[in-house]
Amino acid sequence: MEAKAKLRYVRLSPRKTRLVVDMVRGKGVQEALNILRFSPQKAASIVYQLVGSAVANAEQKGVADVDRLFIESIAVDQGPVLKRFMPRAQGRATRIRKPTSHITVVLNEK
Repeated sequence: MEAKAKLRYVRLSPRKTRLVVDMVRGKGVQEALNILRFSPQKAASIVYQLVGSAVANAEQKGVADVDRLFIESIAVDQGPVLKRFMPRAQGRATRIRKPTSHITVVLNEK
């Protein structure tokens, strides 16, 4: 049985988030949570919570054995970019881009 969890509009760059997500793709849930728990990146704690939410969704759906779950697919898509301006020398302004991400996790039983 399949369980999903989505997190949208995360204030993280999709490129940086994909580096973390690639570490756990295809792994068992327990192994993935251990990898994420001890990773120093900011995205690791957010993905850790999202995988935990997907496990809770699976329990709520009534999956037979939560220990047999693995990450079937995990994807990071680009969200909208917040555009800000910062004043610079001689009356100029520089654009600051603040990217966002949409993260989707799908768990399945082996």
